[in-house]
Amino acid sequence: MVKTNPDAHTASVGPLGAVRVLDLTGTMSGPFCTLLLAQMGAQVDKIEPPRGDVVRHLTASKTAGMSSIFLALNAGKRSIVLDFSTEEDRDLLRARLPDYDVVVHNMRPQAAGRLGLTEDDFAAAGSSALLCELVGFGPGPYEAMPAYDDTIQAMSGLAWVQGNGDEPSYVRTAIADKTSGMYAALAICAALAARAMGDGPKSVKIPMFETMAAFTTAEQMGGLTYDPPAGPALYPRTASPHRRPFSTDDGYISLMLYTDKHWESFLRHIDRADLVEDPQFSSIAGRTANIDEIYSFVAKELLKQSTGHWLKVLDEIDVPHAPVKSIEDLLEDPHLSAVGLIQTAVHPSEGTVRTFRAPFLFDGLRPTDLSPAPTLGQDTEPFKGRTQTSEEFKGNFSVRNST
Repeated sequence: MVKTNPDAHTASVGPLGAVRVLDLTGTMSGPFCTLLLAQMGAQVDKIEPPRGDVVRHLTASKTAGMSSIFLALNAGKRSIVLDFSTEEDRDLLRARLPDYDVVVHNMRPQAAGRLGLTEDDFAAAGSSALLCELVGFGPGPYEAMPAYDDTIQAMSGLAWVQGNGDEPSYVRTAIADKTSGMYAALAICAALAARAMGDGPKSVKIPMFETMAAFTTAEQMGGLTYDPPAGPALYPRTASPHRRPFSTDDGYISLMLYTDKHWESFLRHIDRADLVEDPQFSSIAGRTANIDEIYSFVAKELLKQSTGHWLKVLDEIDVPHAPVKSIEDLLEDPHLSAVGLIQTAVHPSEGTVRTFRAPFLFDGLRPTDLSPAPTLGQDTEPFKGRTQTSEEFKGNFSVRNST
């Protein structure tokens, strides 16, 4: 295993170090949002039901309730178990609202209303916290419907785009959840900035359906951009069935011949300078209009040599390219090792675990490492007993062992 570099981009306290977040989310969209906030320095209290966030049980784990996905999405947070079927815990939640700067949930509106998670309820509780609601759908006909990554991929047009308008297909990552979580984190940061300037919102709402419809269509509207339509939807380059890593004579490689210069360099290298002025190859408009033929041409050329040959040649002629790496390959990647992105830490119940550090830098420095994801309810008693001071709270956020 490649050892990480703990000194790469010496750590700094993130810009949200003074922000306290109450995380009432589960599954992936909300936890990904609050993970980003934690990576930027926020102090996050995660409220879980007695059985825990469902993600605790999604994949195999060394200890029951500590799945690999939970470990990844919930690092740097405290775990507090509350049973909202009891009046006592519902009252405790309302009593704690004034202690936080941000409250995030991804419940349906009716469930949130029953728990008192509305602007009016916050005011009644004496809380000025920013309310962030990650919901499936905004106000409208679909508002009460449940939403999950797969259903949102289907409804937003993403599955249709992924299938090129033919046989729909899901993107093989929880892209709707994670994208919505990023939008939520962005909206929270924007709202906090506005508040710091004296006039910010009381709440933000991130509807997954609307978010992913906007996200998907940005480059896929095509001719439907115009009214009346000037042609069909879809971006021809991404719609081509030939857009995929190319086969070489011993493996695969990613090659991005995008600019006119890239094409000229490639064509001259393969002794096809005669095509430099060909309308199909000489401009991006010509290449896009004939994208299937272009991809087929490149595929035939790359099959003639090994992956190693092409990596060397393409580097020499300064054409964008990359090897195709597996998740396992990332653990040995020299760049990720050099920048210290992969952290190994000793988890109190799971032993040594790998996590990916925050990828962003502030003033050239990465944020302080997060503590390993919490065991279920490990911080319940302090939460129920009294409110911790800021310094006491921060004391729970040190990484136990990092190499």
